[in-house]
Amino acid sequence: MSARVWQNGPWDRVLLGAAIALALLWMLPLAWVFALSLKSNAVLMERTDAILTTPFTLRNYADILANPAVFRWVLNSCVVALVQTALVLFISSLAGYGFARCEFPGRRIAFALALAGLAVPEPAVVIPLHRIFAELGLHNSYAGLILPRLAAPFGVFLMTQFFKAIPRELEEAALMDNASRWKIFWRVILPQTLPAQATLGIFSFLAAWNDYLWPLISATRPEMYTLTLGLAATQTNFAQSEGLGFLMAQAVFAALPVLVLYAFFQRHIVAAVAGGKAA
Repeated sequence: MSARVWQNGPWDRVLLGAAIALALLWMLPLAWVFALSLKSNAVLMERTDAILTTPFTLRNYADILANPAVFRWVLNSCVVALVQTALVLFISSLAGYGFARCEFPGRRIAFALALAGLAVPEPAVVIPLHRIFAELGLHNSYAGLILPRLAAPFGVFLMTQFFKAIPRELEEAALMDNASRWKIFWRVILPQTLPAQATLGIFSFLAAWNDYLWPLISATRPEMYTLTLGLAATQTNFAQSEGLGFLMAQAVFAALPVLVLYAFFQRHIVAAVAGGKAA
């Protein structure tokens, strides 16, 4: 079978159909959660399979918004996720450029130590982090929620590998024009890393937005809760079926800002990951 037959024959339709079927299959649990969030808890106590039958209600979402603290939790999550993502991108880019382009004593050892962070499980460092931040008095603050997540071994590795793939001729041309090392990094090399920046930024934002373990430890006052922690605190008992609709509404409400953000920047994100420019 030639490549032309594979591209223009029936196989492309089969692959397209399979991709659509897998996408719909992946969306079924999301549709199930959204449908459950529109059902009253009284109905769900009787049966949970009647998700397409009336009546539907927005009471679960109204109960969430009736809590004035929810808006503070959304603000906290936005501040933490945006600031953390920006700092992770900046620090990882600087570290990646240093490891990929700069020669200094102990460079290989330092890079190996940075990558070793990938092998350290998060629970192993929770207690030391808690004691350090308690001694510094940084709990219940934005700094306490953001600083522990700035160490991003994956980000350092990703940016290092991406910087290594950039031709050195660009730097050599800039050096011939008497550009400083910082100017070369900021104006010449960094713009070439847009696909890696977009990928790392998406991962960092999602990790910060969905983070639960560290905010649970660091934020002990309700006014410093993030959205995931605050919504979890309003659910007194996850095992009670009478709260199933409210629980599903919480899941949708927590995911909605991320979905809206992705829908708004989808064209730019896809173009950046593909290595092009959004129109």
